[in-house]
Amino acid sequence: MTEAGSGHAPRPLVAAAIGLPLALAVAVGVLALNAESESSIDDATQAADRTGPLALATIPAPDAESPECVDLVAALPEELSSGDSTLTRRELIDPAPPGAAAWGSADHDPVVLRCGLGAPAELTPTSQLLDLSGVQWLELTGEGSTTWAAVDRPVGVALTMPDGTGSGPLQSVSAVIGEELPAVEIVVDN
Repeated sequence: MTEAGSGHAPRPLVAAAIGLPLALAVAVGVLALNAESESSIDDATQAADRTGPLALATIPAPDAESPECVDLVAALPEELSSGDSTLTRRELIDPAPPGAAAWGSADHDPVVLRCGLGAPAELTPTSQLLDLSGVQWLELTGEGSTTWAAVDRPVGVALTMPDGTGSGPLQSVSAVIGEELPAVEIVVDN
């Protein structure tokens, strides 16, 4: 009796029935390993972007080179606390804008401070301000981040924090601003 007449499937068909799913499983496994490898490369690149030198665009900051801003930037801490994370001061790529500082970690987008800015256009006589360590802050909510503008100092200071950062950086920076820059009357141009 032949295979075809014995009621059994032909051997090539059995081999294909077993081999095809096995080959498919191996292919899926290889693709998964490749995707995981690419993901870990992307994670490593993102971590380097968050901890390596940071490029900051120059923005209008007429008082960024003032003695007040130079002293403030020099007095800023090397580390900021953000929940359970520690954000380390980041090197800025040359040409670094004057009056700027940044902190970050492998798991956290940068927190950026700018000194020497003018008063924010959003500041009005009825603006709600947050008093933190004696510094009056105006909250400016953006897409994916919040900028806090200190509005009661001789030079404008802004701290931009990604969403989810927590209040640690704002508290630390407020303490330094309170020590380095005297409070002045809030002037509203609007």
